[in-house]
Amino acid sequence: MVLTPAQRQTSVGAEKMLHSANSGMIVERTVQVRGEFHSESRRFARELAEYINTRYQEVAGVFVYEETFGTKDLIHWLIHLKSMDHYETMVRMGSRDEDYRALFGREWVPEEKGGGGWARMVLDGTLRETVLLPQFWGMYGTHVDGETERQSEVYRRQGAEVTLPPARHQTTQPDELLLHSGNAGILIHRTAEILYDFRSEARQFAREAAEAINDNLAGEATVLLYEEAFGPMDRIHWLIHMKSLSTYQRLLQLHVQNESVRDIFFRERAPEKGGVTWARMFTQGSYLDTALTPHHWGLYATGDQADETVVTGGEGEAS
Repeated sequence: MVLTPAQRQTSVGAEKMLHSANSGMIVERTVQVRGEFHSESRRFARELAEYINTRYQEVAGVFVYEETFGTKDLIHWLIHLKSMDHYETMVRMGSRDEDYRALFGREWVPEEKGGGGWARMVLDGTLRETVLLPQFWGMYGTHVDGETERQSEVYRRQGAEVTLPPARHQTTQPDELLLHSGNAGILIHRTAEILYDFRSEARQFAREAAEAINDNLAGEATVLLYEEAFGPMDRIHWLIHMKSLSTYQRLLQLHVQNESVRDIFFRERAPEKGGVTWARMFTQGSYLDTALTPHHWGLYATGDQADETVVTGGEGEAS
């Protein structure tokens, strides 16, 4: 039994959707909604996402998620953009697209609850955005070996229009086994802050750890790495896309039983700096995991609107 993946939220075909593996930029937008508008807020979130998906599918793809075990009624939109250049299109929507503006002006709250638009459903000061860029070697002045950095698409296209390589390029997983924000059953968003002295070594560790999971759990999990833009420097983000929540148990088993995976964590690096393992590369207490469930109608006892319940195998299963 698996949860309905986020791709089922939209009428746009999977082959046309931007997602965490093929986009050049992700904006994670979160907002805390009031419990009394449990159902109304989800309808707003989903209609907003679908409007962007259908009207601007060449520019952005949007999926809606709920925190699996964290703060309830904290809604997450993942807004996948082809590139940073397309963010300007999103900004212009607020002043030039009357249909988009009408979504925000609509009376989402029924009269029996006092009426009101989207602003009445959310808690003031809780709307936040985090910008994620797919990590590539040499990014933010980090070092690998002097050669790997020069093989990146960004380096080779000197003088040309800069396009960040999507996270898909980080892994050798075949397309038919690749999991991403559109087809995963559960998404874990992991963050950690790197100690400045080990900013190069930590990124190498982060990529190695991700690809070890990709190699050993192909078809069950795909891990992609991102850098946070405009926020704290050297805070990195892994998106761990899993077929189902039970995959998490396989992740735990992998880190206990597989010696090559364990070596990634306990191998000593940077001998010229006195030697360091993964445990000393990051600020203490900065590791944070947030599990996200793709929203479906009826989730957490919200009002039903479509047949998007938990499914067993078949079309709704992540593949």
